[in-house]
Amino acid sequence: MEETVQRIDDAVSMAAQHCDAIVLGAGVSGLVSASVLAEQGCRRIVVIDEYAHLGGNHIDWSSGDYTFDIGSLIFQDDSPLLQHFPELLPLYVPIRPRWARLNPQGLITAYPISVKDDILRAGPVETARILASAAYARLFKRRMRNAREFARHWIGARLLQRSGLDAYMTRFYGIASDRISIELARKRMQWISEHASLRTILGRLRRTKPAGPTNRQLARPREGFATLYATAAASLSARAASFLLGAKIDRIEKLGNRFVLFREGRAIVADRIVSTIPIPRLQALCNLPVSQELETITLLALYFSFDGKRGFDEEIIYNFSYDGAWKRLTMYSDFYGRAQGREYFGVEVIANHVGKSIARGEADFRAHVAANGLFRGDLRLEGSQFLDNAYPIYRNGAEESAAEAVKALKAFGIESFGRQGGFNYQPTARVSTIEAEAALRDAASIPAR
Repeated sequence: MEETVQRIDDAVSMAAQHCDAIVLGAGVSGLVSASVLAEQGCRRIVVIDEYAHLGGNHIDWSSGDYTFDIGSLIFQDDSPLLQHFPELLPLYVPIRPRWARLNPQGLITAYPISVKDDILRAGPVETARILASAAYARLFKRRMRNAREFARHWIGARLLQRSGLDAYMTRFYGIASDRISIELARKRMQWISEHASLRTILGRLRRTKPAGPTNRQLARPREGFATLYATAAASLSARAASFLLGAKIDRIEKLGNRFVLFREGRAIVADRIVSTIPIPRLQALCNLPVSQELETITLLALYFSFDGKRGFDEEIIYNFSYDGAWKRLTMYSDFYGRAQGREYFGVEVIANHVGKSIARGEADFRAHVAANGLFRGDLRLEGSQFLDNAYPIYRNGAEESAAEAVKALKAFGIESFGRQGGFNYQPTARVSTIEAEAALRDAASIPAR
């Protein structure tokens, strides 16, 4: 006991500061966590990120008048994120995005399923087979152990193949769909069951358009994410927080009921640590066993400008075809206007699909879109970017391993959650905000000192 007290005293004496709470990670989950902690009574919060920028995996890249990004682009004006940071709302750009997909038949069609193009266009014989396959799956394929079986139950094996959904799942998660966790399918792929309902299919056959969103869709500022998150950081700084960015963390120790975070020969003593960084990184910092099975996707973003006929009108295209490594493209120039008289867009590729090679990724994209009659004209690669730990790979059993890791971290005294900290895929800032609030909602307030 005396040794522990002495080590705490030694750490305090060398500490740059003593705070109520440390938040690891300055992405959406980390910023919202800092806001919630301030509401709970924390008066000294330090937000630490080994990235040199705010926003976590919301990263932009600019060249002249072009600004691209490799993170979530679309937000909503009723997002709970804006309850924490209302100052952000005027900075967003109002947009009306349209989503489409390139299907295996080479058509730009409705996302995620088109009754006309995926079923009726197949002809009466194949249409009958598709419908029979779907009916058979509903009746006799009720056992669902992975994402492929989940999707097959709802739309049948023939439509799963013809629509390209199975190919897209493999392209998106980096592994075959029969190795993707059923837990992920149930949590994040409910849109399959919704679009496969009889009411939805009949509505599409009657050509009734689905109701549009009731909220307003927004894009990040034209100049990039930096302005957006600097405003959030200023709001937090005025309340309770300070920031350490580009901070290489050496280790974290638990001394009694306190934590000591060591970085660059200095120490920060805190009563509490909240983490939104990747679980294996946190485990290593705390000298806990590292969960090797918790893998993440590395994304390659390719940034193009273009002059010519692109072959579609929609702003966001998903690749559901059988070929091509790219998974999604976003036409930034549709939201922000052309630059230097040219359209510009970003393409996302799972890096492992192209051997983590920019040249292979570019060549694969050019060949694939040319084969499908897209981007006929002057197509230039303006730049590229890799992003590690983009989102979790949900192999069967990974969710259980993540839950065990989070439980062990909680026993150590650290609250870990979010896309990275909870190994939990979060498609929007709305989801990140809600889950951060929920994770901290029942935590005891820390009294002001």
